[in-house]
Amino acid sequence: MYTFPNRLKVLFLVFMLLGAAGLVAGFLSAPHTVAEAQAMVADAHHGEGHNANHEATTAHANDHGTTAQDEAHHEGNEHDSVEHEDSHGEHLLHQLQNKPWAALYVAAFFFMMIALGTLAFYAIQRAAQAGWSILLYRVMEGITAYLFPGTIIVFVLLVLSGMHFNHLFIWMDPEVVAHDKIIQGKVAYLNVPFFLARAAFYILGWNFYRYLSRKYSLAQDQANDISNHKKNFRWSAGFLVFFIVTESMMSWDWIMSIDPHWFSTLFGWYVFASMFVTGITVIAMITIYLKSKGYLPEVNDSHIHDLGKFMFGVSVFWTYLWFSQFMLIWYSNIPEEVTYFITRIEDYNLPFFGMLVMNFIFPLLVLMNSDYKRNNYIIIGVGIVVILGHYMDIFNMIMPSAVGDQWFIGLSEIGGFLFFMGLFLWVVFGALSKAPLVAKGDPYMGESERYHY
Repeated sequence: MYTFPNRLKVLFLVFMLLGAAGLVAGFLSAPHTVAEAQAMVADAHHGEGHNANHEATTAHANDHGTTAQDEAHHEGNEHDSVEHEDSHGEHLLHQLQNKPWAALYVAAFFFMMIALGTLAFYAIQRAAQAGWSILLYRVMEGITAYLFPGTIIVFVLLVLSGMHFNHLFIWMDPEVVAHDKIIQGKVAYLNVPFFLARAAFYILGWNFYRYLSRKYSLAQDQANDISNHKKNFRWSAGFLVFFIVTESMMSWDWIMSIDPHWFSTLFGWYVFASMFVTGITVIAMITIYLKSKGYLPEVNDSHIHDLGKFMFGVSVFWTYLWFSQFMLIWYSNIPEEVTYFITRIEDYNLPFFGMLVMNFIFPLLVLMNSDYKRNNYIIIGVGIVVILGHYMDIFNMIMPSAVGDQWFIGLSEIGGFLFFMGLFLWVVFGALSKAPLVAKGDPYMGESERYHY
């Protein structure tokens, strides 16, 4: 049995406390009025000359202010200009108020995504009757323990959005819908009651399978037959059908609908690839950690090599989906579609291209070597880069639509990541300590223990 060390508990608690402090500071620093928002942007422009996005926004506001003064003698033009400036000020206020909410949402979704991606990988192993991965089952089950608290937190954030605590989902604002014909055409699908009902349906289905699979896995350890193993096989095969549909719909609802004017038919697969490779990476890193502490002695470099192969292969698959989505939209150059990438290239240049390097070029160059995939230190190093890279991927998906060009990595973003990382690790390592680390009752355990090539 694994024992959850006190020093790790203290470390994870420190992560959560520091993260919570950063999030609170981010919310407290958010502006409450248009004047505060404009002053904040102006201060950022004068105090941090490097932020070109703030400079453009300030100049835009000043230009409209000058125009209003120049045309003050014309009542109609003055009225229009003032209305436009007021509208711009309100939009700026909403963007800056969204920033801590968006940072919280990105981090909450990202760590929930790791648990969900791991659950999909676990179900695939069960449904495929794979023999090599049996020794890793309890690690996967430990990671998926975070699915319940992770999905509940995301659901609470969705409910708060529906209650207008923030402006993350603009289609939830009746005033926006009243003046937007595109959103009006999607009201049958994009409405708060149906949106939350779908979310509850996804969450209940995912957690129900996780509960059953864990139950049958533990029961198989004490059983004299393989009936629990067979039940796990059948439920896993059925779950994969449920998962591939609900995961796609979840990605449309929870991410793509933040920008309801844009859509991509590849988006569900793209989000799946991101969560899948991140989940596999975390499995590898936790397995290596446990082995370094004397646990899982039967796990050998062939198991790590296979996890490294999955990290490499799914990274390439993610890149294929990213490029397919980008190329078709960019080449067709349809304004309402290509604006998605123009916004990210112009306003999010560093995180947009940086995550390509972290998620594709770096793992490709390092993990292409077969020997490197057997080296624990290299897997850990690549894993850290991949995790941060896919956090940046989720950041790129959500932030441009939520906060526009008013972004920077500040207390909210760092705090959100630290808090949910601490919570995730606390839940995962706590779950690992609640059951034997080896699923000894599985009929294929001998194959996993002898696995070597």
